[in-house]
Amino acid sequence: MGQTAHERLREYLGQLPPSAQSLLMREFERAIERGQDVAVATMVLEQLRKVVRPVAPAVAAAPAAAQPAAAEPVRPPPAIEVARAPSREDRRQSGDGPRRLFRPLEPFLTDSTGPLRPGQIRRASLLAVWQWLGREGAPERYAEFDAAMSASSESSREVEMAARKLQLAAAEALMKLVGPNATGDRQRLLARIGAPSVIEDLLPIALVLQNREALDGLNGRLPGIIRVLGDSQIASVSDAINVPSLQTPAMLPFALSLVMQRLAAPWQIIRLATKIAASDDEIRVAATPFGIAVTIALNDLANLASVLRADIRRGHFANLGDTLKSLHDGVRGLRTELDLRSESSWGKQLTAIRADISNALQSEIDSVPGRARRILRQRADKDIPAGAGVDTGEVEEVAALIEFVAVCRNYASELAINEVTLRTYTDLQQYVEKATEALVQSLRSGDARARAYRQSQVSAAIRFCHVLFGNDYAQLMSRSAENALNGERKSSRAG
Repeated sequence: MGQTAHERLREYLGQLPPSAQSLLMREFERAIERGQDVAVATMVLEQLRKVVRPVAPAVAAAPAAAQPAAAEPVRPPPAIEVARAPSREDRRQSGDGPRRLFRPLEPFLTDSTGPLRPGQIRRASLLAVWQWLGREGAPERYAEFDAAMSASSESSREVEMAARKLQLAAAEALMKLVGPNATGDRQRLLARIGAPSVIEDLLPIALVLQNREALDGLNGRLPGIIRVLGDSQIASVSDAINVPSLQTPAMLPFALSLVMQRLAAPWQIIRLATKIAASDDEIRVAATPFGIAVTIALNDLANLASVLRADIRRGHFANLGDTLKSLHDGVRGLRTELDLRSESSWGKQLTAIRADISNALQSEIDSVPGRARRILRQRADKDIPAGAGVDTGEVEEVAALIEFVAVCRNYASELAINEVTLRTYTDLQQYVEKATEALVQSLRSGDARARAYRQSQVSAAIRFCHVLFGNDYAQLMSRSAENALNGERKSSRAG
């Protein structure tokens, strides 16, 4: 973008309300954290920060003689006031209002911009709804809430009452547009709110705001964490959900989402469905309202598989063990606790998830032996330049990959990677063991100019041995390398 284009963007951003600027800033910061459209997000954030936090110009101090004796204290110019501590008005305009109003939606918000599973709402849709409420959705209640936020602390009773009135007014206004009894020119009115993805979220937003008390009651009755959803826990959760307003097809996914957030193993939500159906047969389970729990569990597994694929693509292997365990347990749980038919919709979805996981893992697992060989392969002395060494960053990356293959062995059967994992791990063990011994022997002889490079290779091999064979074997090879070096030095001095 040229300078003129930057100025036009800054001018447009400057015309937005402060609350809209704040929400935009948070959304672009989240986009950068996720690695999405980093260049665009960084550019827009740079312009937003210039608008929201303008640089205060320097002000020259006036001579003492020029100050009137009885003059009132001189107020700093507006440009200086932006540097003061944020006032209640600043906080209200910077996003506290939307955050306070949409707080009941927080457990169901997602940063995803694609298709959603039941019981989710896009975080990006809230800005458009907030602006529409002030513009034409519920302007009177919006003004009351705005005034309460200006006059009181965010946690005061007045703000709470004003927020609830605006929530109910928002739910009523949205239901007139997207509810079952909606009338009038809906398409034209909906187009004034936002994009199709925003319109898709309007009914869920209205329903959650409308049923906030019932959801709060459910939240209060659920335990902090449910490690295993056994029979006694199922009875307790079923009793907590047994509220008419939460049993409707539209609200049940949100109630189940709250329960899932308390589960140590979220896939166990399907046990509610099988308990209600008194069967593990998928046809009988699907015939009950709680069959939606299986759909939610499958969608969450699919999303987790996408996270795994993205982490592998970025080379983030540190926490893959936890992700693999969650996927393994979820796939195994669905396969063992539900009688799924391979040709059914649920059966096909689970098969697709397993295939997606297998493809993502297999391509990465297959590449590990080759990367280890490139680091440990023996090279002729004449091919090693003076001062050369193995890249320690690459060594740690390959070590993490070897550990990744070792972790995959624990979950190979359910994730359909049994054969490739076993073959790769065996190949790595055989190759690294032989390569380490050969490299240690090479320290006893050879050109002194290449010795530093061979030492770095030995260090890399010992690092891989630590992952593959454990600390005892790695220490044994480390002592062998020290003995080889000491023996070579003694022979050099004797010569």
